[in-house]
Amino acid sequence: MPTINDVAKAAGVSPSTVSYVLSGRRPISAETRARVQAAIAELGFHPHAGARALASSKTNVIALVAPLRVDVNVPVIMQFATAVVTAARSYNHDVLLLTKDEGTAGLERVAHSTMVDALILMDLERDDLRIPALRKLKQPSVLIGLPADHTGIACVDLDFGAAARAALAHLAGHGHRRIGLVGPSPAVYKRQTTYADRFLTGFLEASVDLGLQTVTHPCEPGAEGVRSCMADLDAELSGLTALVVHNEEALRPLLDLLHATGRRVPEDVSIVAICPRDVATAMPVNLTSIDIPAHDVGTLAVETVMRLLDGRRVEYTRLLEPRLVERDSCREISASHR
Repeated sequence: MPTINDVAKAAGVSPSTVSYVLSGRRPISAETRARVQAAIAELGFHPHAGARALASSKTNVIALVAPLRVDVNVPVIMQFATAVVTAARSYNHDVLLLTKDEGTAGLERVAHSTMVDALILMDLERDDLRIPALRKLKQPSVLIGLPADHTGIACVDLDFGAAARAALAHLAGHGHRRIGLVGPSPAVYKRQTTYADRFLTGFLEASVDLGLQTVTHPCEPGAEGVRSCMADLDAELSGLTALVVHNEEALRPLLDLLHATGRRVPEDVSIVAICPRDVATAMPVNLTSIDIPAHDVGTLAVETVMRLLDGRRVEYTRLLEPRLVERDSCREISASHR
């Protein structure tokens, strides 16, 4: 088992500094405290009962669990992380960022070491195996996502089902009746990541409600993945006049492909993107988009954590209403082209 000396060596501090971080008896700079906490998490150090007795009742640290899997969009994840860190600082809390995909083991190690007051989890799956483990922890948890069974655990997120409906309603209002969905990568669907599942369900339901002809396909990253996805969409539903793109990394290669094949945006193909605002406005065409509100969701997650730590009541499901911003990638089409 690792010792306090091992932690001190890994963090580049003295054993007494590690002890002060654990006990809270002396002020320690945020940078040093973060190094010690990271070393504790990495080594799996568990303070003995005496050390825990010395510890203060609060660490003023929140764990943000954001596994950087191969199929995640790291820049978007970092927008959420920045929002969580900024909001936590306003409550005089620091954030311990955990990016390794360790399942329940990582949660239990951090929680049992008494390093954090609460946990925020990202990249949730529909039947996420971490949920039962969270229910056994003494620290409260907040999920950025909406798994199938989240009883007793607070969840915050964008309402992705409503976002899909808003995108289709906007295109239908412009006369489009044959619409394709460029979805996330197959790996995201295979893991049943909640945001992708909820968006796809909303898209399919809205297609029926609005009387639209639609087709959906996952999209592998890169230009070849986009080319293959578009070939499948065109083969399954000829005469597509609009696309909903729920894949930030596909946007630029998609626009390049459409340009190379002589399909103009929005004259030939209208596009609604589901992505952060800065991504939508950085494209060759300013894209009509539904924003991924990383700042609002991250801030709300921290506010919910603070209410739980204070023993106040919270809403256990908070889904933010989608906001569509019209820019330059959608146009009205005549009845003869529908």
